Amino acid sequence: MMTKALLVVDMLRDFVDEKGALYIGDSSAIIQNVSARLQEHRNANNPIIYIVDSHLPHDAEFNLFPPHSLKGEWGEEIIDNLAPHEKDIIIPKRRYSAFFGTDLDLTLRELGVKELELTGVVTQICILYTAADARMLLYDVEVRKNCVASFDEEAHEFALKEMDKTLGVNVI
Repeated sequence: MMTKALLVVDMLRDFVDEKGALYIGDSSAIIQNVSARLQEHRNANNPIIYIVDSHLPHDAEFNLFPPHSLKGEWGEEIIDNLAPHEKDIIIPKRRYSAFFGTDLDLTLRELGVKELELTGVVTQICILYTAADARMLLYDVEVRKNCVASFDEEAHEFALKEMDKTLGVNVI
């Protein structure tokens, strides 16, 4: 049974490719940093779970953001540089939190995971709300500042502080 898992959140074409619908801007650093974390967790034989935005054309989220990560389309694909390995787990989601309406909690409990490291995008949206739900479910959570990113620097900084000060996330 594993006790720590790496979550790779929304490292998808629509977020980190310059042609993507919600492109975060220069993503080369975060891709490199997440790749390094993937390697470290693979070397430690920790579970790796990819969380993938996978929207239907009528999703309510499109009232706030442009359509993105449509199920089965180019923008929903995990970028090639961070491609999952055969034993990695992929969990689709339709809301901000990776826990809402998914089997993430069940999967983690079956694996014996008690601690999560969150990586990916967007810091003040999917990372923050996944961290909040993880803490409510009593997981220990770690977020490395160089492994999360946003298209809004001010909101990114707010989310990091919120995770640290309010949620008790280990932000490093």
